[in-house]
Amino acid sequence: MIALTLASSMLVACGSDSDSEVVAQTGQFSFAVSDAPVDAADEVWACFHAIELLGNSAGKQVFTIGEDSNTIASNDVCVDSDGEVIANTRGINLMNFTGSTAEDLISGVEVPAGDYSQLRLVMADGSYVQVGDQRIPLSVPSNELKFDGITVGAGGETAYTAEFDLRQALVNPVGQDQYFLKPRGVRLVNNLTVGHIEGSMAEALLIENSCTVAPADTGTAVASVYLYPGVDHIVADLADVGGSEAVEPYAVSAVYFDGAVNYQFELGYVSAGDYTLGYTCDVADDPEVDDDISLLGHQTVTVVDNGEVTTVVIE
Repeated sequence: MIALTLASSMLVACGSDSDSEVVAQTGQFSFAVSDAPVDAADEVWACFHAIELLGNSAGKQVFTIGEDSNTIASNDVCVDSDGEVIANTRGINLMNFTGSTAEDLISGVEVPAGDYSQLRLVMADGSYVQVGDQRIPLSVPSNELKFDGITVGAGGETAYTAEFDLRQALVNPVGQDQYFLKPRGVRLVNNLTVGHIEGSMAEALLIENSCTVAPADTGTAVASVYLYPGVDHIVADLADVGGSEAVEPYAVSAVYFDGAVNYQFELGYVSAGDYTLGYTCDVADDPEVDDDISLLGHQTVTVVDNGEVTTVVIE
């Protein structure tokens, strides 16, 4: 997951010949990334170049990785078609930042306080997906991700996270020799208004429904959970990723065996509120296709804010 933190502060300048104070209101900007993992890939490397804030009277604010203060250091992961390292880029394996973990792209950058109509995450060439010994190019439309506006308050701190739900965002169309990262599976959330879900699924339930149990490879998904906004839904209205039913999933996670006795899942950076959590033995869900997913059951989950963790047990 990519997390974005906006910390605003109030600067006071005092004139030597006046009792009045001139107050300049600014804010500090921080950005990080996080991910909900996808099963088909071993690694998903995304190349980040800059963060932009637009639509404020102070003008566009641009923060280039490895160049501007308080941005994350650049690395040599992102290379062009000639194998040359692309300057001012940071390659991040999104699979390393799942659940409530995140990587800061910017921390404490000072910006003018106020409303911004749009936040843009500028990508670079060189992104790729590693599947076994294959390195497959990863393309981002227009090499940027656009998010709705944010507000940076004066004298306080505002933190945002861009959550990459790769089960919804990462697609590999038939006949294409590359992956695509689609914006529909990436959401920007205010860290003060989100929480996290950590859950487990009973082995008896998995056995009863002929799900996979105790796989030798703990990276093999044994089940899936779907989180839907709201409660009291008709089951027939609950869609899979890319489905045509009325209620689309807010987030999706696989359930994994921990190598001992537990079957666990995580859903990070979920906006506070009431949700319906559905679960199934089906682990293959093509985001480009309306798959036939059979939910074994569902239950209500309430997520609280301020980064609190909600524990869910499926029995």
